[in-house]
Amino acid sequence: MTAPAAPRPDLAPQAHPQRWLILGVICLAQLTVLLDNTVLNVAIPSLTTELNASTADVQWMINAYSLVQSGLLLTAGSSADRYGRKKMLVVGLALFGIGSLAAGLAQSSGQLIAARAGMGIGGALLITTTLAVVVQIFDDSERVKAIGLWATVNSLGFAAGPLVGGVVLNHFWWGAIFLINIPVALIGLVAVVRLVPEFKNPRGERPDLLGALLSTIGMTAVVFAIISGPEHGWMSGRVLLTASIGVAVLAGFVLWELHIPHPMLDMHFFRNQKFIGAVAGAILVAFGMGGSLFLLTQHLQFVLGYGPLEAGLRTAPMALTVVALNLTGLGARLVQRMGTPATIAAGMSALAAGLAAIAVLGRDGYTGMLLGLVVMGAGISLAMPAMANAIMSAIPPAKAGVGAGVNGTLAEFGNGLGVAVLGAVLNIRFAALVPAAVGAASLPAALAAADGPGERAVIKDAFASGLEASQLVGAVAVLAGGLLAALLLRRAERTEAAAEPTEAAAEPTEAAAAERTELAATERTEATAAGPTEAAPADRTEAAAGKPETAA
Repeated sequence: MTAPAAPRPDLAPQAHPQRWLILGVICLAQLTVLLDNTVLNVAIPSLTTELNASTADVQWMINAYSLVQSGLLLTAGSSADRYGRKKMLVVGLALFGIGSLAAGLAQSSGQLIAARAGMGIGGALLITTTLAVVVQIFDDSERVKAIGLWATVNSLGFAAGPLVGGVVLNHFWWGAIFLINIPVALIGLVAVVRLVPEFKNPRGERPDLLGALLSTIGMTAVVFAIISGPEHGWMSGRVLLTASIGVAVLAGFVLWELHIPHPMLDMHFFRNQKFIGAVAGAILVAFGMGGSLFLLTQHLQFVLGYGPLEAGLRTAPMALTVVALNLTGLGARLVQRMGTPATIAAGMSALAAGLAAIAVLGRDGYTGMLLGLVVMGAGISLAMPAMANAIMSAIPPAKAGVGAGVNGTLAEFGNGLGVAVLGAVLNIRFAALVPAAVGAASLPAALAAADGPGERAVIKDAFASGLEASQLVGAVAVLAGGLLAALLLRRAERTEAAAEPTEAAAEPTEAAAAERTELAATERTEATAAGPTEAAPADRTEAAAGKPETAA
């Protein structure tokens, strides 16, 4: 009988004695990376003025960071699994710090976009390794709670960016929002070197560099087409060509991953309904949250007249709600009581309701917007930890880095897509209501060109109408995606539950068969040792005993 394969202690999740301290260290690094997804939102007026940045330039300043990350996350995760997760954390922190210095000293839109892209490389290494380390150092009994805290930092990073940016811009120039990353990166480097243990799988797959290149080019082209559509026309040759290239390259990426021996994204994961459901939900949570914050901070400043700090403070209730609910462990308890599908459905429904409340009630004042932000925070606090845990539990522990790369890719791509799609909806609505402002590069330019207070009021009202339309589009997408994710996860759980009795029934049968085979072999050995005189009666007795059984 073949012996079972020995477990790999270097790959099996274990409870590390300093796991909670390590979690704090890697969450600090994670928070810094995620803040930079939204910290630029409150700096948009400053960038528009000081760097002469157009709306498309501003969108690329935001999307360059997200797209580079999303293109490299899978390769970064695979590299962390193979070469060492601690090592990749150190490299990521160093690259992120250098990129932050370059961004803080940028003198033009092009330089800032390039620096943000460089920061995205370091961010890709950090995002993948932090979640992979969480999965590695916590055992099954504590992993859901740990991922919940990790997801809290994830949500806090996205939501608190405008607040941090507002505080900094209230006292310093816009470049300081990047320079504050440098001391955090240095502290993180020292802590990671001293505390975080090294984990690596020497048999891990080689990095898929061509796959990373294809995914980055494909996603960049698609989002570029979405951003350029309102300005150049959706049916223009530039937009259609770019979109076609993006779709074709992404199709090539899928084919490449299906046919190489060591893909950075195993497409067979997508046969798992649990994985697909979590994927759909993760994209749309980031879609709704990223796109909403991108638009809200502009609405607070351009339409309602708040300064950068005031705008940041008024987006804080969403972050505070996420932190408060996740620190109480509400999401983890609901997962245990209601199950993952129901928890995700409830969270996504609340997120959609919050977006709708902002669209309908927050157009002319902050009170309705506050209600929407609190409801959004409640939805995010329920949905994000449940989906992160669902994704990671559908992937083998040895590929935790790749799993973290998938989770991070979805979040980054969803965030960039939310900014692009909801921003495009806003621009279309704005241009339709104010035809004279179509040629203007941004809302501030349209306001500056307005002839008198009456025309400025019309332009602001058109922007508010565009915001309402974009938020409603986001609400519908989030609600539909949440219900789809919950349905797929429920079906996956039912399939697993139906398969368990069959597997349980098969195990005793196999064990009994193996036992009978071993017993028969032992009897034959004893019969041979006893000689032909003793063996013959035994054989006759066994044959006689077997006849009735055969007849039956």
